[in-house]
Amino acid sequence: MFITVSLLLAALCLLPAAGKLLGHPKMRQSAEHFGIGWPRYRLIGVAELAAAAGILIGLWWHPLGVVAAAGMGLLLLGALITHRLAGDSAKEMAPALLALAVTIAYLSIALISWA
Repeated sequence: MFITVSLLLAALCLLPAAGKLLGHPKMRQSAEHFGIGWPRYRLIGVAELAAAAGILIGLWWHPLGVVAAAGMGLLLLGALITHRLAGDSAKEMAPALLALAVTIAYLSIALISWA
């Protein structure tokens, strides 16, 4: 179960990271919608990529995976706040909510397995 959740969370980090780092037009529109300059918005992609790497390495070294997932959780909370401030609907916030739910599941499983 831990491996499955780890791979799912890594994918949920990698997909938006790739869009931001490759300059996908939808990501550029999102940056504009949120009022975030494109160079700063791309940095979010760097953080998402780092989280994905940390979570994958966490398959072998659990502390790094936990730290990476915690960082991703904070990033997702910021995303939800940003969506809310922009007046977005629940439908527009759904990807961030899903990723946050998987992040919480990952952290729960990782921390329980240490006990």
